[in-house]
Amino acid sequence: MAAAPQAPGRGSVRKTRPPPVKTSLNNPYSICWGALDREDMHFILQTLEDRIQSLGLQKIEDRKRKKKQPPLKKQSGDTSSIDVDTGEDLKKEKPEGNAQVSGWTPADVRKQLAIGINEVTRALERNELLLALACKSAKPAIMTSHLVQLSVSRGVPACQVPRLSERLAPVLGLKCVLALGFKRNTTAFGEELRAILPRVPRLNVAWLQDALEDPRENLQTESLESQDEEILDTSFEDLSKPKRKLAEGQQAVVLKPLKIKKLIPNPNKIRKPPKSKRTASK
Repeated sequence: MAAAPQAPGRGSVRKTRPPPVKTSLNNPYSICWGALDREDMHFILQTLEDRIQSLGLQKIEDRKRKKKQPPLKKQSGDTSSIDVDTGEDLKKEKPEGNAQVSGWTPADVRKQLAIGINEVTRALERNELLLALACKSAKPAIMTSHLVQLSVSRGVPACQVPRLSERLAPVLGLKCVLALGFKRNTTAFGEELRAILPRVPRLNVAWLQDALEDPRENLQTESLESQDEEILDTSFEDLSKPKRKLAEGQQAVVLKPLKIKKLIPNPNKIRKPPKSKRTASK
């Protein structure tokens, strides 16, 4: 009879578990912003900059830091006079600090805007915007690429404007402005939006072609009775055939080749064995 297999001794080498690998596929659709003309870019930036300056919209931050007072030496005779002087100084400094309150100057105008990628994303999800602008200098580009699908699904015009943060951030008193949205209830930017919207290029999203079509373009003058007669005359084979036709000026969807990606999460991580195995080996 064959001998039973013996358990490995303590000196045997423990097999290392291979790191977990996540397999994914790339997106077959090409997502990109519409090309904005140079003249339209300068017009949009200049129009918004002039309007924001005329409204006085700006975020004010109180950057005054309280200076630490040097420790006072204890003296028997001058303690009362020192306390009185410090109290008077504090009373004088209070009105100066309250004169410039930190925050947005016209609060009602600030509520008509969505500033930043997070605010613009939430406003698009709630369908609250009339126009969405993204800065081209945002890196990595994936930070603002999701705004393309969101704006098309909500029917909101959107475009990528170069130098948006460079021109508008100093006017608003911010460090950067990577995205800017104008809400539907805006009254301060009404005339500006009427001038900007015709200059915004149309976005192209392959799987949302039906959402981009204007329903007024496909109005049919035929009556319901004639439509019912046509449906009755058609055979079952004709109904089963696909009847999708490309609209005028609409190109066929070109898919990118699929690529399989294998990602190792945190490959440099040192994975230690669990405590139970460590105690057993000792």
